[in-house]
Amino acid sequence: MGYASDISLSNELKKYFGFTTFKDPQESIIRNLLDGNDSFVLMPTGGGKSLCYQLPALMMEGTAIIISPLIALMKNQVDAMRSFSVDDGIAHFLNSSLTKAQIAKVREDVVDGKTKLLYVAPESLTKEENILFLKQVKISFYAVDEAHCISEWGHDFRPEYRRIRPIVNEIGNAPIIALTATATPKVQNDIQKNLGMLDAVVFKSSFNRSNLYYEIRPKVNATTEIIKYIKNNAGKSGIIYCLSRKKVEELAESLKVNGIKVLAYHAGMDGNTRGENQDKFLMEDCDVIVATIAFGMGIDKPDVRYVIHYDIPKSLEGYYQETGRAGRDGGEGNCITFYSYKDIQKLEKFMHGKPVAEQEIGRHLLLETTAYAESALCRRKSLLYYFGEEYTEVNCENCDNCLHPKVQFDGQEFVEQVLEAILEVKEKFKSEHVANVLAGNLDSSIKTYKHHKLEVFGTGSEKSVRFWNSVVRQALVAGLILKDIENYGLLKLSPDGHQFLETPYPFLLSEDNEYSDEDEDEAGGQGGKTSAVDLELFNIMKDLRKKIAKQKSLPPFVIFQDTSLEDMAIQYPITMDELQNIVGVGAGKAQRYGKEFIDLIKIYVDEKEITRPQDLVVKSVVNKSGMKVYIIQSIDRKLSLNDICDAKNISMSDLLTEIEAIVNSGTKLNLEYYISEEIDEDHQDEIFDYFREEAESESVEDAIKALGEGDYTEDEIRLMRIKFISEMGN
Repeated sequence: MGYASDISLSNELKKYFGFTTFKDPQESIIRNLLDGNDSFVLMPTGGGKSLCYQLPALMMEGTAIIISPLIALMKNQVDAMRSFSVDDGIAHFLNSSLTKAQIAKVREDVVDGKTKLLYVAPESLTKEENILFLKQVKISFYAVDEAHCISEWGHDFRPEYRRIRPIVNEIGNAPIIALTATATPKVQNDIQKNLGMLDAVVFKSSFNRSNLYYEIRPKVNATTEIIKYIKNNAGKSGIIYCLSRKKVEELAESLKVNGIKVLAYHAGMDGNTRGENQDKFLMEDCDVIVATIAFGMGIDKPDVRYVIHYDIPKSLEGYYQETGRAGRDGGEGNCITFYSYKDIQKLEKFMHGKPVAEQEIGRHLLLETTAYAESALCRRKSLLYYFGEEYTEVNCENCDNCLHPKVQFDGQEFVEQVLEAILEVKEKFKSEHVANVLAGNLDSSIKTYKHHKLEVFGTGSEKSVRFWNSVVRQALVAGLILKDIENYGLLKLSPDGHQFLETPYPFLLSEDNEYSDEDEDEAGGQGGKTSAVDLELFNIMKDLRKKIAKQKSLPPFVIFQDTSLEDMAIQYPITMDELQNIVGVGAGKAQRYGKEFIDLIKIYVDEKEITRPQDLVVKSVVNKSGMKVYIIQSIDRKLSLNDICDAKNISMSDLLTEIEAIVNSGTKLNLEYYISEEIDEDHQDEIFDYFREEAESESVEDAIKALGEGDYTEDEIRLMRIKFISEMGN
């Protein structure tokens, strides 16, 4: 027994912190450290990890070195420690934010024995002058906080963390305590191996946070959905995570114009602004923080009521840690994630060009995230299994899958079709291509490789491309298909996949997988099927659209698209301003066609005595991205579309989508200069006449079928459709 067994830790806890009882297993961890043993602490967010090193640091002789990844986190912890002591010297941090005079003061307090906790960034720890200084100091122990940063398999890998052990050896050995709120068995082993503490005593708390509600929603009109959610939960604190700084700024701006008290937080902002915004959130001067993952580590706010992920995180560790910031007081905590497989594909693209080993790890983490998002299993059971913990309840009654079970069906024959199609295209194509082959979708790539002549082409035409993509993803998750790392994204059969074809067996597919393959409309992201469409009003407006189309000798979709009518049948706009908040309706289109529609809606609303959801009408941010303005100005200057793509680093398909949104909203664009160079004059006339005289919808697929498959490219059809709508409708 060490000397720790003789100490009344409860008295020490009361003396320093004013508490009378420990949370399990804090006391055991502290005794282990006081006895000079290494400790590995795995404890969920809100479990009280910090106390496990703070109390022993105050009790032991010398200074504890706390290795921490973020300047904001260090400041937060130092402020908290100083609040328990009369002497500010009790805790200091040493990092790049300090001046020379401040560094001198820190060193003086450490040498004088005043400082019990010295917080150090891993980068600062490796500086030669700091190593020389710390060699002269009596070190009580080393605490490695947020230890998952050590592991390449963790969600927040920091290479500097992997240099900690050699530096510790150089400064002088003392017990090590490593702490993290998130580590799979693989990550745990990686951390212990790297820190040379495989013999450490492991303390592992349950990862189950029973008060947290987990839900995955399709990423359709996510901004609108988020605004509605926040307004329905007015006054509650929430965090919204986005993967990019640009999206943080855009989303925060959208929330602000809709009357929400919101601030942004990301690493591109200067330190003072970041600190102020964090403090305002903690002090409840704002309700919502929109942030990148830089926000939240060590933020001790117990009453965060919801954590929303606008983008799916890169790993389940990241997801667990970020959702864990909700409901730390044991009260309500709603964790809502917007999911689109396109986000996964974007994250896969970011990995391209990285070392193969790093790609392998990243792909593996993304695959597990995809499996979690698309699974029909209890979310809680899936998460806990991932962290090596068994959850035995059949129904947790606090996640979307348990409260609204998804219909499953035997998809054996569909999986067989997918595997056979991958072999038929010689394992040299991506998911989208395989799905197009099965659905019989004749795009330019399929024509180029003559895959429309394959036996498998169109064998699954009764199902959509989205359905086949979903089958591919579920087969990937089950390990029947692999994505080639070297040739990123190409599908190959795994040994299990070959075995499945030899001896097929029942394979359950989830019917739900209607997770959108369309991201939110960048032009404003409003509208869409976010709540029940008033079908009676929708059909009345369709009749009006047909009547106006006849008068003007135009196809109905040129007047307003179905998505615009659907949004009108949700929002009931009765003024021109309100009409311009409808998806796909700009000022030009509202002026040209809007009056008859808003008059009709006003009469309908009065007759039916409908209460309009005006408190939830989402205002869009005017030109929240400069992209639209840039495109319009470039086309006015007759700039080649290829040059616009290069300037903005986007594909031709994405550029045409942007131009379509501009034209569909009622702005007139003249692309004649580009079209005349790219498309044969006879082809132009044929496509234009098709849209004017034959087309029943704006569908590119219908146009290709009607005009003759193989004769026209998708881009040609889209360009001529843009010209047609611009000239005839605007």
